[in-house]
Amino acid sequence: MLKEYKSIREIVGPLMLVDGVDGVAYNELVEIKGKDGSVRRGKVLEVNRDKALVQLFEGAQGLQMSTSKARFLGRSLELAVSEDMLGRVFDGMGNPKDGGSPIIPEMKLDINGQPINPAARDYPDEFIQTGISAIDGLNTLVRGQKLPVFSASGLPHAELAAQIARQAKVLNNDSKFAVVFAALGITYEEAEFFMQDFRKTGAIERAVMFINLANDPAIERISTPKMALTAAEYLAFEKGMHVLVIMTDITNYCEALREISAARKEVPGRRGYPGYLYTDLATMYERAGRIKGKAGSITQIPILTMPEDDKTHPIPDLTGYITEGQIIFGRELNKKGYTPPIDVLPSLSRLKQKGIGAGKTREDHSGNMNQLFAAYAKGKECKELSAILGDAALTPLDRQYAYFAEEFEKRYINQGFYTNRTIEETLTIGWELLTLLPRSEMKRIKDKYLEMYYDPIKAALEEDKK
Repeated sequence: MLKEYKSIREIVGPLMLVDGVDGVAYNELVEIKGKDGSVRRGKVLEVNRDKALVQLFEGAQGLQMSTSKARFLGRSLELAVSEDMLGRVFDGMGNPKDGGSPIIPEMKLDINGQPINPAARDYPDEFIQTGISAIDGLNTLVRGQKLPVFSASGLPHAELAAQIARQAKVLNNDSKFAVVFAALGITYEEAEFFMQDFRKTGAIERAVMFINLANDPAIERISTPKMALTAAEYLAFEKGMHVLVIMTDITNYCEALREISAARKEVPGRRGYPGYLYTDLATMYERAGRIKGKAGSITQIPILTMPEDDKTHPIPDLTGYITEGQIIFGRELNKKGYTPPIDVLPSLSRLKQKGIGAGKTREDHSGNMNQLFAAYAKGKECKELSAILGDAALTPLDRQYAYFAEEFEKRYINQGFYTNRTIEETLTIGWELLTLLPRSEMKRIKDKYLEMYYDPIKAALEEDKK
């Protein structure tokens, strides 16, 4: 029999202090029963001798200290999981949000999860095709990787998230593929966009969605990604699926952490965020990966908006330390109307070399990618030089590079949010662009690949001109 406490001493905002408690643990779930019989839930944030600080999920409005009772449940927050979750929409606490019936659970899992033993981790090395050239061709996503998207206010990261959820798949693998989508602190309109897009394109059939709205309590925002990752761990490691977890927007999650930290009167760190922000993000991101002996995997794409477009802000800064690269959105590309506006030069996938090549994508992928990077970087330099000194200052070769940079942005990066390119199509577009430059400039590609791809495409294009 669980003991009830009538010793609620203080209520400040969503925080409640319960006195005279015994055997209460950190993160334990609490039920608070009001005089009218209504029940609210919360969790233990801190225990000091016989005092427990409780964070309420629904807020404390209307609660009276003298007539309310607190009951500690002896367990932390759990998620009821089953394969029936696929195709369903839940709120940030794991309750159905789509009007459907509650899930009949196969098991209940603690949302805080268990860290993966580093010795049990398998190395990520299988290519995931997103259908987006700027990612597949140049910043390749690998199964089991954590690859965040650094966006900014007003840029179309929601459309990119929906596109990846629709199009992503593991090539040459018969295992089932699922998407777990967590939306944190988004507006009602954004929530409608995601749900309509998923339903319209059929992506909902293989997806589990967790939607936390901007007007939902901050504590729910903190539990939402943990709920999503718990569902992903069940599908990956119990059911053997390849799971892609997309979380947007991590900045809203961090703001909720800061709000609760301030309410607890903790000493603030950088920009007012709690000192444990790095640890908190790491415990979330490190739940991605592959485990030796298990068929399934979890790949993460966290999406965050950089406050004031600042890459050195604590949220993108710490995220960059923990994850294996980043995809960065560029405002200049967005102003030109190019979608998705991925700025490929500062973007990076640290595991891309492990997921490309013969048997994974194609044998010419590495050379094609390196040459495109080098040519685009040189082309941008030539365009900047032209803007300062005028076109007359450029050599004929410089003008070719400047033209290449323009065509690269128009044809390679600017593919739209509803074009799904295979890796073969992406590589072919890359070769066609490289033929805009002389063969003598192809210094990062082996001769045998130039003979196989560059020479025939160049000859075909010249024949068409005739």
